[in-house]
Amino acid sequence: MLRLLDQRKLPERVDYYAARTYKDVEFAIADMVVRGAPAIGAAAAYGVYLAAVEYRDLPREEFLGKLREANAVLAASRPTAVNLVWAIARMERLVESMAEDSVREIVTALLHEAETITREDVETNRAMARHGNALVPTGATILTHCNTGALATVGWGTALGVVREAHYSGKKIRVYADETRPRLQGANLTAFELVEEEIPATLIADSVAATLIRDGEIDLILVGADRIAANGDTANKIGTYMLSELAARFQVPFYVVAPVSTIDFSIADGCGIKIEERDPEELTHIRGVRVAPEGIHVYNPAFDVTPQANISGIVTEKGVLKPPLKESIARISREGKG
Repeated sequence: MLRLLDQRKLPERVDYYAARTYKDVEFAIADMVVRGAPAIGAAAAYGVYLAAVEYRDLPREEFLGKLREANAVLAASRPTAVNLVWAIARMERLVESMAEDSVREIVTALLHEAETITREDVETNRAMARHGNALVPTGATILTHCNTGALATVGWGTALGVVREAHYSGKKIRVYADETRPRLQGANLTAFELVEEEIPATLIADSVAATLIRDGEIDLILVGADRIAANGDTANKIGTYMLSELAARFQVPFYVVAPVSTIDFSIADGCGIKIEERDPEELTHIRGVRVAPEGIHVYNPAFDVTPQANISGIVTEKGVLKPPLKESIARISREGKG
C-alpha cells in the first residue's frame, strides 16, 4: 500500500489517501491527491510496483503484458508532467533488463527501484537548493508561483527548496506567494509550508504580482517546471508565462528550478509540449459552490509555456544552466550519454 498526503484536504486538515492498486495511484495523480512533477514521478514508480504485485501470479508473458497495460494507464493520468513518463520508463527499462529473472524477482526489483527514485529525489532537491541559494541575495524578496515545496516533491522542494535553503542559511529573505488560481496551490499549499517553517511570507492574489514587480518590490522570481523542452522553453502552472513577461520587461531575474529529469530532450521547443486542460468546475465552482452562471463556456488550461528568452537560468542538481539555454541543455544531454 502507498500512503499519500491528500493535498486536496490541505490546509483545513492533514489526511492520507491509501493507494492499494495502480488504479488508485492513477486516480491520485489525475485528481491531484498528489501533484508536483517530482512527486508525481515517485508516485508513478510505486504505481508500477503495485501493478506488478497485482499481476505477480500470472504466467510471465501475461504478467509482462498486463504490466505494460497498467503503465500506459499511469502514463495517461497527467499529460504534461514529464517526470511521470520518465519514472515509468525507468521502471520499464529495469523490467527489460531482467529477461532471465523470475516474476517474483522482478517485483522485488521494482520495489527497490521505486525506493531508489524516492531517495534520489530528496538528494536532487537538496543539491538544487544549494545551487539556487547562490543566486539569492541577502535580504531578497522572492516571488513564487504555485507550489514547489516538499508537497510537490518527495521532500524539501524545487523552487521552494531554494527558498528554504536561503532562509536557513540566514539570508533574511521574505516571500510573496501567488494564490495560483484556479486550484489555489499557492494559498493552500505554499502558504501552509511557509507558515509551518516560519519563513516570512505574504499571500497575494495572482493579479497583484504585476504591481509588485513594476514597483520594484520583487528581487527575483523562482518557479518550478513540469516539462522543459530541449531549447529551454518551460511548461509550468498557468500564470507562469505572464510572470516571465513582466520579469523580462522590468528586468527582474526569473529562474526555473527543476531536476534534469524534467528536461524532455525529445521535444525541440515549447510547441511540442502538450498542455493539459482540466475540469471546467475548477473555474465555475469554489469548494463545491457555483460562482459562475450555468451555460458559460470555460477554458481551463493547467499549464502554459514560458519561452526560453524570458528565463535567466535553470537551476538543476548539476548546477545552474545559463543562456543560451539550448546549448546548456545540449551539454547536459551529452554528459548524460557519456
